[in-house]
Amino acid sequence: MGRLTGGDPSLLRRINSAVVLHALRSADSATLTDLVRVTGLSRPTVEGVIEGLTDSGLVVETPAEEGETRRQGRPARKFRFRAEAGHLCGIEIGPHRVAALLSDLDGQLLGSVSRDVSVAASADERLERLRGAIADLLKRAGVARSSLRAVGVGSPGIVDAEGTVRLGTALPGWTGLPLGDRLRRSFRCPVLVENDANTAAVAEHWKGAATHSDDVVFVLAGLSPGAGALIGGRLHRGFGGAAGEIGALHLLGGEAPPEEVLSTTGEPLHPLDEEQVARVFALARAGDSRAQAAEARFIRRLVHHVAALALALDPELVVVGGWAAGLDGVLDPLRGELARYCLRPPLVAQSVLGEAAIATGALRLALDHVEAELFAVESTVTARR
Repeated sequence: MGRLTGGDPSLLRRINSAVVLHALRSADSATLTDLVRVTGLSRPTVEGVIEGLTDSGLVVETPAEEGETRRQGRPARKFRFRAEAGHLCGIEIGPHRVAALLSDLDGQLLGSVSRDVSVAASADERLERLRGAIADLLKRAGVARSSLRAVGVGSPGIVDAEGTVRLGTALPGWTGLPLGDRLRRSFRCPVLVENDANTAAVAEHWKGAATHSDDVVFVLAGLSPGAGALIGGRLHRGFGGAAGEIGALHLLGGEAPPEEVLSTTGEPLHPLDEEQVARVFALARAGDSRAQAAEARFIRRLVHHVAALALALDPELVVVGGWAAGLDGVLDPLRGELARYCLRPPLVAQSVLGEAAIATGALRLALDHVEAELFAVESTVTARR
């Protein structure tokens, strides 16, 4: 933390507010005496901060409980953080659906919505479907759009820091789409756009299979698998946001493209979509030998791609999600392959969040943004250096 001086009163006020607000958020309620003790600030300083936070709507005085008395005078005044003072939204944009979660400023879920969308829908149609779904979600929750403090978004493709999709082959018209800018026009609050596998990795670390691990690889297993990685508990995006794009490894040469891997006829599978692939896997379960061979090739390729990523990052845990995670025999071959190649094989687990992972991680991104804005003293100092 940089050296502070009395010549920067605005910065000092912001730091004091962040410290008091963090203390209030960590407790159900607290008295002024409690806050003085926890924060180390003087009582006049705490009183001034509480007044400002109350005026802003982030803090409210709680009524005394019945029977709560002191030996002399009235009960000590108590205050609490108003998690209901603002709201957050986490969004998933996928080939077949759009979905969203709504929470308060503590991340407590208040509602959810999901709408099917055609895989062939244009970018405009997909975004319009999303806007309608969120309008319905806000209406059902009784939350004004102006109450949204931040919105997180999980999208297929390589996404840069500004929220533009630099490459997105999974959705029509997605490559080059300024997704962040388009959505900011609708929400008029910070919109944080991230690759879908990255948001799923964040979700599993927050509420899923990776809550006790800080070095994690999440594999979004599908037709073109992607991966998100946390290193030391922090999301690793890479220089241009393309870290974890293991689905492109076949482009290096020496491997058949997915439509050949999944073929049961000797001809490339067409169209290459989840419905067609589901038919192949259904035939495999019914005992069709050619479909079983295709499924085995698909699993073997997925295992090799994940092994390459595990060798590069040495994670403690690999979490497998996405629709292909439900295939019979995915986890055991993955464990075996990692044991074969890695000096210290990571643990392997299946996602416990399932299809909710992407929107949940997007919600966590929005929560992280608000927490840094309201509670993080270090970010407050850094912003003014």
